[in-house]
Amino acid sequence: MRTSIDPTSDRSAYKQIADAIRDAVSSGELGPGAKVPSEAELIRSFGVAQGTVRNALNLLRAEGLLRAEHGRGVFVRDRPPMQRKASNRFLRSHRDAGKAAYTVDAEAQGIKHEVEVFKVGPDVVPDEIAERLGVPTGSTVLVRSRRYLHGSVPMEIATSYVPWSIAEGTPIAEENPGPGGIYARIEDAGHRLARFSEDVTARMPMPDESKALHLPSGTPVMRVLRTAYDTDDMAVEVCDTVMTADLFVLSYELPAD
Repeated sequence: MRTSIDPTSDRSAYKQIADAIRDAVSSGELGPGAKVPSEAELIRSFGVAQGTVRNALNLLRAEGLLRAEHGRGVFVRDRPPMQRKASNRFLRSHRDAGKAAYTVDAEAQGIKHEVEVFKVGPDVVPDEIAERLGVPTGSTVLVRSRRYLHGSVPMEIATSYVPWSIAEGTPIAEENPGPGGIYARIEDAGHRLARFSEDVTARMPMPDESKALHLPSGTPVMRVLRTAYDTDDMAVEVCDTVMTADLFVLSYELPAD
């Protein structure tokens, strides 16, 4: 890692130190999970005051590049991104094999995963979701809220909304809907799926999202709002997903004609 600071630069000394650490991470000199030199080592290497080094490390922690462990030091974040292939994850063949979309993504990359269910039950539909589902404001829908983890690392939180007329009295309203997930059960209920529409946006997390996803300060999230339609072009589910932005690659294949 380069340890020189240009006194003629317009950039503050702590920002130059942050740049040097970024360069070391980008080049692989400091790989995922690597321990960053201690404050004392950085002070000696760069010839600066402790406050300058701390400002640099705090900046990189706020950006989500580094994480601190009490009593152990500062480390390069080591959570690898998960590839989410939109062209593959909702294929009927996966549902027929008893696999939900998230399982398809995780197994394709050899990632151990688990799902924590927060809530399953009827509730009043939010206005934004009501519009997408094409149901009246204030209608009752089935709400399924859960968190997905890689090992012990939270990756995303997702909430599905299904019209109560479809979900009532079916396994969709149970904590475990069975093989293939709720899309397989929606098709069992007579609504053959035809297409999915997704809107992807990026923003900073809400406080409850930061807590659920264990997000370091300054880490953004992606919101994926997906609507599932049956062959009659009826909206049969809306899924509102909040994903840790640096842990996912959203991959799309688009036709040229």
